[in-house]
Amino acid sequence: MTIGIGIVSWIALPSSFTIFNFGDQKAVKNWQLFLCVAVGLWAGLIIGFVTEYYTSNAYSPVQDVADSCRTGAATNVIFGLALGYKSCIIPIFAIAISIFVSFSFAAMYGIAVAALGMLSTIATGLAIDAYGPISDNAGGIAEMAGMSHRIRERTDALDAAGNTTAAIGKGFAIGSAALVSLALFGAFVSRAAISTVDVLTPK
Repeated sequence: MTIGIGIVSWIALPSSFTIFNFGDQKAVKNWQLFLCVAVGLWAGLIIGFVTEYYTSNAYSPVQDVADSCRTGAATNVIFGLALGYKSCIIPIFAIAISIFVSFSFAAMYGIAVAALGMLSTIATGLAIDAYGPISDNAGGIAEMAGMSHRIRERTDALDAAGNTTAAIGKGFAIGSAALVSLALFGAFVSRAAISTVDVLTPK
């Protein structure tokens, strides 16, 4: 995907162009925009891998949460909450680094382009996100139809995989929403010519 983005950037974009950054002009090269798109794409990839690690039953975090159920519900809730907070660390750093790099190369326009790079895998993200409800409904139909326990075990495995894919899709959506919201806020501030923001004097 990165190679394809690089080829498209080299062919479709001009070698250099000028953007406006809060009243100032900034010269941007086509390779800088390519890096903005690539940074957004890589940040989404990192978010997807981290989400899979913390939500799949094939890895230790989910297995540790299951083991914590042996000592009671309170331990399970506390351990699960702590694990949820821990799982947000790497995605936050990935989004922050992508914002910093893309802003350094192409200002607010670079952040918007990084969001576009993260959303370039939206087709795959929607497909894996739709897998979760399908597998969940299949398990419910098997249970209501009174099918054998063996079939229910298979649908439970599919349901577990569906929960993981749904979480991966949400990670992509939230990460891209963070970049897009920041780009929209920057566009509003730039268009309205707001130099400073003071919450004590809302005008």
